[in-house]
Amino acid sequence: MAESSHSGGKKRSRSESEEEPDVDATSIQSIRLENDLTFSDTSMALQMMRAQFPKLDKVVVQPFILRSQLYSSVKDRTQVDRDLESLKKEAVVRVFKLNTGTDDNAIMFMDDYLIQMDNAVKRLDVKDRELSEVFGWFKQYVIKSKTDVTISHPELCSLLSNGGDVTEKHVTLLINAGLLTRQLIDQNLYWFAIPNIGSILKGLSQGRKELISLINRTKYKEMVLANLEKKKLRLSPLDIRFHIRDLIGSGLLKTVQSPIGILIRLSRD
Repeated sequence: MAESSHSGGKKRSRSESEEEPDVDATSIQSIRLENDLTFSDTSMALQMMRAQFPKLDKVVVQPFILRSQLYSSVKDRTQVDRDLESLKKEAVVRVFKLNTGTDDNAIMFMDDYLIQMDNAVKRLDVKDRELSEVFGWFKQYVIKSKTDVTISHPELCSLLSNGGDVTEKHVTLLINAGLLTRQLIDQNLYWFAIPNIGSILKGLSQGRKELISLINRTKYKEMVLANLEKKKLRLSPLDIRFHIRDLIGSGLLKTVQSPIGILIRLSRD
């Protein structure tokens, strides 16, 4: 695998992040992946990948980053996990379990998640004002105090009760808005979820298969990165750069230095 920079473990507080100048998204999108494959710092990688999140035509979703993408870009995976825990506690990011794979996690900046949540509530258009109060309770008492990817039914109701009298209708409303997903194995346990992301997750799974198939059809099961990132995927709304980072981090692809540039090769193990 091509060498990536060591993680410095630098943590960035919410206030420090807000003081940074806006990233020029247009210029960042045009950076070739070969010149932008690794980072020395988890926070830097998150900021850059957020800015490079592909523009989607049919779905309105705020940028998210996969944990696998961070693993592909920051050499020290243990440091990545430590940094994410710190950023979660500082309410800079939230981490979500995805249904696309056992180890799939999405990271979304808290500000982006709150925008996504507000958009989901507007789409649901709840007429009953008393019922709709639950969204404010969820934001104030659940999101701020619970940083795990799951929450139990009793704990959810306990936290929501800080805002008012909780009923099952309130919980159902949170599920209908896409903010919670009930676990199949344990009906008393919920995953925190990113609303309106279902079609993208379908594209994520299909894009993974399409990219692996594309490389698998080559003679040596490898492609020059500079050529590969020019390809367009038919089955995923996410761009090929998004998928390359993901599959490198998950171990299905690997990078190899060569005289003609970085190669992306199928992993044999």
